[in-house]
Amino acid sequence: MYAIIGITGQVGGVVARTLLDTGLSVRAVVRDATKGVAWKERGSEVALADMNDTSALTAAFTRVNGVFVLIPPIFDPRPGFPEAKAIIAAVTTAIEAAKPPKVVCLSTIGAQATQPNLLHQLGLLEQALGAAPSPVSFLRAAWFMENAAWDVAPARDLGVVPSFLQPLDKPVPMVATADIGHLAAALLQETWTGRRIVELEGRDASLRIKSPQLSPKSLADRYAWKPFPAIPGRDYSLRRA
Repeated sequence: MYAIIGITGQVGGVVARTLLDTGLSVRAVVRDATKGVAWKERGSEVALADMNDTSALTAAFTRVNGVFVLIPPIFDPRPGFPEAKAIIAAVTTAIEAAKPPKVVCLSTIGAQATQPNLLHQLGLLEQALGAAPSPVSFLRAAWFMENAAWDVAPARDLGVVPSFLQPLDKPVPMVATADIGHLAAALLQETWTGRRIVELEGRDASLRIKSPQLSPKSLADRYAWKPFPAIPGRDYSLRRA
């Protein structure tokens, strides 16, 4: 039995389906019972748990072979990341109480950066879970290729693509969510001790907003790429080290 957080999302859904297709049991951890119906019909157990509910999370993580963890993205956090810290505290406390045999945690490239930025939220998650007693693998994935879908509407309607990825001329490694989910499912079936980091990016898959190699008819010349406006005291840059 494997407990899967984020099972209704792109990555968590792939993790669960991959395990089920392999003949393994899954416990779908959802906040809304209606979101668990489809997974129950597929033969999964369903556990109701809010990401801030330590008791419910502990129950969801108990008597399983492994746990897949991710935290919801928070793109406009308050200073100091209190929203992420509350979720991290609840998840970490639940892991410490339930003591699952292994944990696979979805992180990101750049989580190791010391400068405060949006990716720092996952750095905090790595620090907290890394001190937990269960063996944990941090899957540092590249930027989701599917995120490019967010750019379609503003590019079509306004001729502008707002970007969290800064500086705009920095090549950004990318990867498909299906590949992330398949690897996470494979990691859950492995055995290891302690803390380890696994990085994943697509082969020759990167996004670069402006490049000398781009032709005049490229997207970079047809649309204006603009960074999200800076908020005083916050750093939105993408850093890997």
